[in-house]
Amino acid sequence: MVMGPGLRRDDTEFVVTTVANSTLQNITGTILLAGAGKMGGAMLTGWLAGGLDPRRVAVVDPHIAPEISALAAKGVALNPDAKAAGQVETMVVAVKPQMFREAGAKLKPFVSEKTSVVSIMAGTTIASLQEVCGGAVVRAMPNTPAAIGRGITVAVAAKNVSTAQRAVADALLRATGSVEWVEDESLMDAVTAVSGSGPAYVFLLAEELARAGVEAGLPEALATKLARETVAGSGELLHQSELPSGTLRQNVTSPGGTTAAALGVLMGEPGLRDLMIRAIAAATQRSKELAK
Repeated sequence: MVMGPGLRRDDTEFVVTTVANSTLQNITGTILLAGAGKMGGAMLTGWLAGGLDPRRVAVVDPHIAPEISALAAKGVALNPDAKAAGQVETMVVAVKPQMFREAGAKLKPFVSEKTSVVSIMAGTTIASLQEVCGGAVVRAMPNTPAAIGRGITVAVAAKNVSTAQRAVADALLRATGSVEWVEDESLMDAVTAVSGSGPAYVFLLAEELARAGVEAGLPEALATKLARETVAGSGELLHQSELPSGTLRQNVTSPGGTTAAALGVLMGEPGLRDLMIRAIAAATQRSKELAK
């Protein structure tokens, strides 16, 4: 089950280039997407590009975006009732977590004893999903780079999820990037803190790097471009290289040079390591508090 990461999004549509996914092509039941916002929309586009028959897809969302409405012409069903949707093989829940209790009651009629429920909602436990929706539950945490096919998702399955259901869930989640599976649901709070919230930390790095450049005398536009391109290029190098991140850092650092001077500040006491540990701990704790 290999899918390429060539998904990008401009202001109006998702454009995907990907390798066909045999698991998606072999789905015979209905895949119901509950919530077709940015993340749900990215997943849907990835599914179709991966070979999922549009006639196998139903979307339930009170506010269907124009780019999603356009998929109706290809066979995607929009806001069907439970009878019209047919046998739902997998329901992917991509609604906002605070709307889940209300939305879940409306989604439950779509779920049968044969349905797996894949949730990408932050802070929503397997137990809550089983209580509200029923079904065989997979809890997953993606992140926003999914919108360009470069996301990372971590998933955990309830004990009643079959091997076949897990394979379908894996294929659906893999449509927007890579997938890792864990066996312990309690790890999902730390996962949320590291990869779920992680893009914000990287964006903050670019923001503050640009601000520091301005403080050092650079024009704002130049400082901003240098920061953005440096963070983006370094991320791509990290993605393509097999070397550990620490080795890549060392490769840039000459003894007694400019990089070493800056790292002496960032790696000092207190430094970035301590700050990041505190930040991840705070996000992990907040995830536990939000769990329902």
